[in-house]
Amino acid sequence: MKRFSLLLTALSQALVVLMFIQPAGAAEKPVLAVAEFKNQTSAGWWRGGVGWELSDMLTNELASMEKFKMVERRKLQSVLGEQDLAATGRIRPGTGAKIGQVTGAQYLVTGTVSAYQEKTEGVGGGISFRGISVGGKSEEAYMAVDLRVINTTTGDIDFSRTVEAKSSGGGINVGVYRGGFGGHLSKYEDTPAGKAIRGVLMEISEYLGCVMVDKDSCLGDYKEKETKRREKTKSSIKLDE
Repeated sequence: MKRFSLLLTALSQALVVLMFIQPAGAAEKPVLAVAEFKNQTSAGWWRGGVGWELSDMLTNELASMEKFKMVERRKLQSVLGEQDLAATGRIRPGTGAKIGQVTGAQYLVTGTVSAYQEKTEGVGGGISFRGISVGGKSEEAYMAVDLRVINTTTGDIDFSRTVEAKSSGGGINVGVYRGGFGGHLSKYEDTPAGKAIRGVLMEISEYLGCVMVDKDSCLGDYKEKETKRREKTKSSIKLDE
């Protein structure tokens, strides 16, 4: 009987300990909200509500990683109002707490398209038939986004990075609307511009997954990548060279 009591006591103590042990991978996911993207370039595809389209696309990329909890756009829009957060780089005094209280977001992700260039070269063989243009083209697109992750509690920038992508396409180009991205970006999905956009958003999501969640050997990889990027972009990037 005494042994049974001792065993019962040991089991009870073990259960108490297990209650306070957090299973691996059970840590709370960071809660992110993605603000409307801003544009500082003359990119021809930027029009209408493209800033929020890019916000939605990045939100989807981050959500699909299953490392973050994402705040819906409508909740964020009601709080942001007309604030130009991408330009200031900080949340106005008192606003950060409001964003966190109303939306539950711990971090606000902002992105500014700071560079965009295109290069198109004809390679011959262009024809047109019944309104469908088929041209021999060699196309290239370069895009850079200045990324900032703002802590909604302190208003400070906790993470920042310039993310770049370059995409090219060649051969026969068929100028027919195919849809894809949705909204104003639909017709750019299968173009070098669209591929550069998608590449930038994927790079942003992978970077945030590394520095905010994984925090493993990937940190060294991104540090090395940033060093190479800085060395490469000390002089202006020109696609026509």
